[in-house]
Amino acid sequence: MEPAHPTRTDAWNLMTEHVKQDSLRKHMLSVEAVMRAYAPKYSEDQDLWGITGLLHDCDYEEFPDLRQHTQIAADWLRSRNYDSRIIQAILAHNDANNLPRSTPLEKALYACDEITGLVTAAALVRPDKSIMSLETASVRKKMKDKAFARGVNREDVIRGAEDFGVDLTEHISFVIAAMQSIAPELGLE
Repeated sequence: MEPAHPTRTDAWNLMTEHVKQDSLRKHMLSVEAVMRAYAPKYSEDQDLWGITGLLHDCDYEEFPDLRQHTQIAADWLRSRNYDSRIIQAILAHNDANNLPRSTPLEKALYACDEITGLVTAAALVRPDKSIMSLETASVRKKMKDKAFARGVNREDVIRGAEDFGVDLTEHISFVIAAMQSIAPELGLE
C-alpha cells in the first residue's frame, strides 16, 4: 500500500517512471523549484507546492493530447493517495479541462509553468548558456520576439502572472532566482 502522504522521493519516482525526456524532466524540476520558492511567500507548504510542480506534466510524454493530459496523471495520483489539492491544481493548469483556478496553489502552478520555459530558452541562447547571469530585462526582450521560443504561449505567461497577482517583471526575476538555485540540475550553471 502506498504511504498516506507520498513524499518528494515518491513523486520523483513516479515522474521518472513516466518521463524519460531530459528536457521535460528539467522543465518539471524548474517548476518545482519556483513553486517551492513561492510557497513561503504565501505561508503555504513547500512540499505540497513543490510536489505539485514536480508532477504537473508527469503524463505529458506518454499522453500529449490535451484531452488526456492531466486526466491520466490525476488517475495515477488518486490511486497513490496524493493530496486532492495537488490533483486539482494539476487538472486546472491544463486549459483544455476548463476548470477555474481559484486557490493560490492552482494560480501559482499556472503562473510558473510557461514562464520557466521562456527563462530556460533565454538562458540557453546566452554565450555561456548559463542562467547565473541572466537578467530580467533580457527575458522581457526575448518575450517580445514572437520567433523566439515559439512553444511558449506569451498570453499564458501574462495571464498567469495577472491571475496570480504578481507583477510580470517581478515574477520573471523571482523565477530566474529560483531556477538559479538549482542551475546545476538544470544544466544551466
